[in-house]
Amino acid sequence: MTQGPMKRKLTAIMSADVEGYSRLMNDDEIATIETLKSYREMMTQIINGYGGRVVDSPGDNLLAEFNSVVDAVACGVKIQQELKKKNSLLPQQRRMQFRIGVNLGDVIADEDRIYGDGVNIAARIERLAQAGGICISGTAYDQIKNKLGQGFEYLGERSVKNIREPVRVYRVLMEPEAAGKIRYADRRDAPGHKLRATMLIGILALAAVLVLVFLKYVHKPLPSAPVKTPRAAEESKQSPRPAIAVLPFNNMSGDPGQEYLSDGITENIITALSKVPRLLVIARNSTFTYKGTAVNVQQVAKELGVQYVLEGSVQKSKERVRITAQLIDARSGQHLWAERYDRELKDIFALQDEITMKIMTALQVKLSGSEKARVIAKGTNNLEAYLKLLKGYDYFRRLTTADTQRARGMAAQVITLDPDYPGGYYLMARTYLRDAVHRKNNTRREAIDKVHQLASKILELDPSNVEGHVLLGNVYFLRGQKDMAIEELEKALSLDPNSPEAVNTLGRIFLWSGSPKRALDMFQRAARLDPLHARRSYKDMIRAYRIMGRYEEAISLFREVSAKIGDTFNISLDLIACYTALGMKEEAQSLVREFLERKPDFSIRRFARGMSERSEEETARFIELLRKAGLPEQRLENN
Repeated sequence: MTQGPMKRKLTAIMSADVEGYSRLMNDDEIATIETLKSYREMMTQIINGYGGRVVDSPGDNLLAEFNSVVDAVACGVKIQQELKKKNSLLPQQRRMQFRIGVNLGDVIADEDRIYGDGVNIAARIERLAQAGGICISGTAYDQIKNKLGQGFEYLGERSVKNIREPVRVYRVLMEPEAAGKIRYADRRDAPGHKLRATMLIGILALAAVLVLVFLKYVHKPLPSAPVKTPRAAEESKQSPRPAIAVLPFNNMSGDPGQEYLSDGITENIITALSKVPRLLVIARNSTFTYKGTAVNVQQVAKELGVQYVLEGSVQKSKERVRITAQLIDARSGQHLWAERYDRELKDIFALQDEITMKIMTALQVKLSGSEKARVIAKGTNNLEAYLKLLKGYDYFRRLTTADTQRARGMAAQVITLDPDYPGGYYLMARTYLRDAVHRKNNTRREAIDKVHQLASKILELDPSNVEGHVLLGNVYFLRGQKDMAIEELEKALSLDPNSPEAVNTLGRIFLWSGSPKRALDMFQRAARLDPLHARRSYKDMIRAYRIMGRYEEAISLFREVSAKIGDTFNISLDLIACYTALGMKEEAQSLVREFLERKPDFSIRRFARGMSERSEEETARFIELLRKAGLPEQRLENN
């Protein structure tokens, strides 16, 4: 490791991440992590072979630097070619496609890390690449345009987040027949473009004059009738509560290593707002989909089904922090409130509370004394403990076994620094809950016991702590104590009506406890709170309709949302049962064939043994429909 002061240098930077990573994780977390690990090892070998080095690889991201931009782009092409080969061996829904961005720019080197706009531009243009594709900056293109056997497509000048000047962006054409060619996405730089553009403007101007004459003197329009779009119909059914989305605050520090602070502040504001019963607050999973992208507030509001959007930025400098925030009414485009704060970092909890209360005032939401007490952050006076907690969550969200252990280590440090701060216990409990759910190292029971112990400690410190009740609900659910689980999760929802964890878990308990109607209500609520990550909720809704015998509604919902769900394999049996019950033999048989191709060792007898916790009546009805559909009673079994 190089020791010494920070220094500037010109270098080629490659940034890569996985397209649709959240969807892959939601479908199969363990398989996704294993695939990512294998792909990352292969990418690292190729990078090393082209004289580069991997600088960082958090989550699904990878950052590398090269002495030569020619090597960087050639390496990117080789990586995409090898990934394409590997993906061809996987089922369509499990394929992992990377986007790659390459920039030649100035960076700040600090030991083995690199920072600055050179890195940021590579990361931003990577987001403009297609899955399995490469985008490069204008500075990179200028150096390699005549040195590689690749063609390029000019995508124009693009405004990217946190970069003042627009960046020229080119797409690398991977096809051999495109080598040496330059295509123009909008033709602004193409020969003769200006002359053609001038002629076109003249023609359009003349056409506009003729249209105005026609409208004024000839055409008399009929009175228009209001049209109710599907979106409007959907919104009319939504809760009368004001709906708000908090977008990830921008990290303005110029140091990607400070992302955990801006993310943590964003999440704390989401958590505080979600405890207000008269607000509907979109979950972190959905709002963080927009992280690192230039957004249109009106479009975001439409996609998330909200009227209000909060956005802002965070800039840390030594022991001070500057936070800007603005609340926008997306329907009118009006800024309801905006402010900039310059405070000492140690005052961060008070500052977050102040921002939350300003939002309440702007939305004209009044809180009772008890509600205000719940919303106010119960933080720590130990700044080091708070920052370590945020860093721990940064590790935790990377999802690998090693990073989960690092998160647990950070949680232990937080507890040591401030044993009265619930945050450290909660983070540690989540690491053990992950172990329990995935049965790591055959210590599931020990992991559940550890979660129980930590949840009890949280509630001892703060009886109104939502996370403590959610943890206990999960503990009781995993132990099969469903009534106690429901009691804890309903307590959690009374304290935080916007808790996605409580809503989802409660829905699944209701589903397998003979209350599918209550489960359906929870799943619909979960999809509203987390609209961009509702795949699991949609699948659960289809299953709930099937259990209730509402087969037509199950099929109708499936057809409506199948594109959003992606892989439907884990609800194949539910769909087979629905098609069979409705006499749709062709659809049922087609699905049976697909199911047995992917799971040739399936047997009804083995499957029925795994349904012991469900009601006998529901199990019998389900099994009979599967049998009627022609699924095998026994298959490849030694019974």
